[in-house]
Amino acid sequence: MLQVKYMPSPVSASPFSQLTIPYPKNRVELAQWFGSEEECLKYLDSLRWAEGFVCPRCGGHDAWHLKAGQRRCKDCRYRASVTAGTIFNATRKPLTAWFEAIWHVCGQKNGGSALALQHAIGLGSYKTSWTWLHRMRRAMVVPGRSLLSGEIEVDETIIGGVKPGGRGRGAAGKSLVLIAAEIRGTSIGRIRLHVIPDATAVTLLDAVAELAEPGSDIVTDGWSSYAGLPKRGFNHTVSRATPVMGSNLLPHVHRIASLLKRWLLGTHQGAVSHELLQHYLDEFVFRFNRRGAKSRGLLFRSLLAQSVRSQ
Repeated sequence: MLQVKYMPSPVSASPFSQLTIPYPKNRVELAQWFGSEEECLKYLDSLRWAEGFVCPRCGGHDAWHLKAGQRRCKDCRYRASVTAGTIFNATRKPLTAWFEAIWHVCGQKNGGSALALQHAIGLGSYKTSWTWLHRMRRAMVVPGRSLLSGEIEVDETIIGGVKPGGRGRGAAGKSLVLIAAEIRGTSIGRIRLHVIPDATAVTLLDAVAELAEPGSDIVTDGWSSYAGLPKRGFNHTVSRATPVMGSNLLPHVHRIASLLKRWLLGTHQGAVSHELLQHYLDEFVFRFNRRGAKSRGLLFRSLLAQSVRSQ
């Protein structure tokens, strides 16, 4: 059984950081560590307040431990729950089932469908499984995550399957997705994917400013909308003189576009609505940026930590 140590109450700081909190190495340990609601709540507590307790009402740092998963702020007496404001808030299902579901999702190399999750952990309905998956996808975006840096390729791609519509940046009835990828020699560093309404200068420049550190080297094609990047504090390199899509002079982002479309088609049969597309993009980014993780347990801990910090 996992033993999560706590400091004596009242609590002013935690000796934990997320990276030092242990994680189960396999399904056997998962079952041994998290066989009850209390054990799950204690683990979530250690993850949510890994850097020390912060009262959601007054910002105070001193608290007393109550029952598992709850603390009372010493300053304002607010009773804080570890699941409040997270994907587990007001759930009717046991946390043991949530932990099993997150373990299952993290173990799928290419993601999985709601139907597969339903069958894997024995959820009673497809609707519940579908809802859980989308809550997890929302948690895959880290609030305040660091911006991309260094040399970054940026381009757009069209997502839309076989829907009717023209080709190119103005394709009707399809979704336009901005792709940004850090260049690390011949390899790809971190990536970001964002659904954007159009390819105008205002949209593209704002999107780049949201995902890249000022001073980064942005590499694009010759599309005129990117011309204003230097005024936004970026170095700008044009990889080709014409904005015609399809040429492979932006190999990193084109590789990401290819992998993304194959993933959407293979895992989700391409059946992704425009309204939900960003959630699927967030899952792809989460998996791609952690592709070097050698342990399912590491991904499990990471997604749980993000789940209790997502508001």
